[in-house]
Amino acid sequence: MSDQNKNDQQIMVPLDDLDKPAETDGHALDALAMELATIQQSAKKVAIIGSRNLPITHQQIIEILSYALVIQGNTVITSGGSSGTNAAAIRGAMKANPDKLRVILPQTIGQQPSDVQDQLIGVPNIIEHPDRSMMTLADASRICNREIIDECQQLICFLSHTSNTLHKAIQHAEDSHKVVTAFYLD
Repeated sequence: MSDQNKNDQQIMVPLDDLDKPAETDGHALDALAMELATIQQSAKKVAIIGSRNLPITHQQIIEILSYALVIQGNTVITSGGSSGTNAAAIRGAMKANPDKLRVILPQTIGQQPSDVQDQLIGVPNIIEHPDRSMMTLADASRICNREIIDECQQLICFLSHTSNTLHKAIQHAEDSHKVVTAFYLD
């Protein structure tokens, strides 16, 4: 075949068998557009939640992540906790800018262990829930995670594959069209 004949060849693509968008795909496209807009925002509300049982190296990574998010102008939303994910997120945000930290407690400061109470000294934006004081901590924490997720645009979660509570939190975030990043620790 001559070079001229090669250049004149056309490829025909049949269009009849292409998938047609379903009526409901518009909702999926809207959700995708919202997620893309959230990612592109310069400053957003980022929730950081996760396991309490973390090695110190993981806690240091979370602390650095929280610090970096706040330095970039984001607000970090988390819950109280003397160890693990929440404590590391609080430490990082407090080092960067305490005004960009929002701590939502499952119950009240008075119901937190003394080391958590100590860690919360100086945090300017703490939300307490005395209405949940008679609940178990597990039940109050589930509600707290949903509240944290409802306030954020993006969720970062550190969990193990066996953590049902955190898996449910991730599902709630996805159902609410939040940008979700899950780090599995096992």
